[in-house]
Amino acid sequence: MTAASTTKTPMKKQRARKPFTNSIIAGVILGFVLFGVYFFTGDGLGASGGANRIAIWLAKIVVPGWVNSTPYLIKYGGGAKKPLDSFIVMLDIGVLLGGFLSAWYFGRLKVETIKGPRITPTTRWIIAFIGGTLAGFGARMARGCTSGQGLNGTATLSVGSWAFLLAFFAGGYILAYFVRRLWF
Repeated sequence: MTAASTTKTPMKKQRARKPFTNSIIAGVILGFVLFGVYFFTGDGLGASGGANRIAIWLAKIVVPGWVNSTPYLIKYGGGAKKPLDSFIVMLDIGVLLGGFLSAWYFGRLKVETIKGPRITPTTRWIIAFIGGTLAGFGARMARGCTSGQGLNGTATLSVGSWAFLLAFFAGGYILAYFVRRLWF
């Protein structure tokens, strides 16, 4: 054996990255999924309702008196009510599990912090946490998240949802102007 052959370590086999799905095909599939959810549950899609119920379930474990004394929380988990007893919670769990499995299957599963060259990973995580908290709070105040408003509201031709989406995208484009230097 040569010295070169004895120092080689076996390479871990990487999954080949597969191309992304065509966005039009993905949109049509999402439309059929939304129709199926309406057909079988009588309700639409959304993420904030499930996240809200999971948070109430955790609060009920840690501080049950608070859940039972807050009017907003009582309707979801007060008394003997079970906050997790909703299809929307399973939908949220399915989205997380499906996203994980899809990333693994298509060779994109890795731990990374996507950021621009002028921002540290710690700052990126702090900004993401603050933005996520504000978005979650706003979703509960608006009685629906962007997916709920965007998918369900526009599918049912709700004028309020169309106005929300237009304002949401306009706000995003305006804010992007001020933070663009962090990304380029």
